[in-house]
Amino acid sequence: IVRGYARIVTDPYNFRPDLGKDDILIVPFMDIGWTPLFSRAAAIVTDVGAPFSHAAIVARELGIPAVVGCGNATMNLHSGDRVRVNGGQGTVEVLDPVSAIRGNRLP
Repeated sequence: IVRGYARIVTDPYNFRPDLGKDDILIVPFMDIGWTPLFSRAAAIVTDVGAPFSHAAIVARELGIPAVVGCGNATMNLHSGDRVRVNGGQGTVEVLDPVSAIRGNRLP
């Protein structure tokens, strides 16, 4: 179980360079182009994926919690939301929405 701040990234080549170890990487899908971002995140959440998808396999190899195949995480979460990711149970929970944390500003 990991707690951190959601970071929505839709393009692996166009992301905020301050992605940090406490950030939860929220992406539409993963392929090999996303791999360099894995080691910079506390956990991975994808809209598309399955237990044997690229995201799930690489996350397991690196020991990073992952929830794959959420369907709509990039639409329902916002960068800056404080979230809890439980890779074992496959759950993503918003602890504090970004508007409650920083008045709609990224932390």
